[in-house]
Amino acid sequence: MSWFSNLFKPKPDRFLELLLQQAQLTVQGMEALVVYTRTQDAASAAVVSGLEKEADEVRRILIDELNHTFVTPLDREDIHALSRNIDDIIDYANTTVEEMVQLNVAADDYLRRMASLLEDAAQEILRGVQRLTDHPGVATDHAVRAKALENRVEDVYREAIAALFARPKDIDDVVEMLKLREIYRHLSNAADRGDEAANVLSDIVMKMS
Repeated sequence: MSWFSNLFKPKPDRFLELLLQQAQLTVQGMEALVVYTRTQDAASAAVVSGLEKEADEVRRILIDELNHTFVTPLDREDIHALSRNIDDIIDYANTTVEEMVQLNVAADDYLRRMASLLEDAAQEILRGVQRLTDHPGVATDHAVRAKALENRVEDVYREAIAALFARPKDIDDVVEMLKLREIYRHLSNAADRGDEAANVLSDIVMKMS
C-alpha cells in the first residue's frame, strides 16, 4: 500500500492507544504529585518531571500521526483537543513541583487536598478514554465525575485563597502568601484542563450517537 493510500486509512487503534498512553501517564504523574505533597523529597519531584517528559513525547507522536493521516476515527479537532488538555494536566503538575522546589514552598493541607482530587479526576478521564468506543455512555459518566471533581478542586482553591488573605501579619507572611498563591493557581489551572478534557470526551460521545 502506498503512502498516499495510508493517508486515507483510519487508524482507530493507534489514536486511542496514544490517548490512553497520555491519560495513563497523567494518572501516574498525579499520583507522584500526591506523593510529593506528602514527602517533598527529590525522588518524587524527579518522578513527576520524568513522567511529564514521557507524556510530551507521546503527544508529539500523536500530533505526527494526525499530520500523516487524512481520515481519523474521531473528529481530528477532538483528538487534538483531548490530547492537549490531558497533556496540560500533567504539565501543571510538573510546574507545581518545580515552583515548590524553586520557591522553597512547603506543602499545606490545601495543596494536598487539591492534588488528591486531581488524581481522582485524572483517573476518571482515563476511564472515560478507556470506555470511549465500547461503552460511550459509561465514558460520559466518567466525564461527569471528572467535572464534579474539578468543582471540588475549585472549592478548595477558594478556601485556600481566603485563608491566605486572612493570615498576613508581616512582610514574611506576605511573601509566603504570594508564593502559595502561585502554587495554588497551577493546581486550579490543572483542574480547568481536566474539566476541558471531560467536555471533549462528552462532545465525542455526542457525535458518536
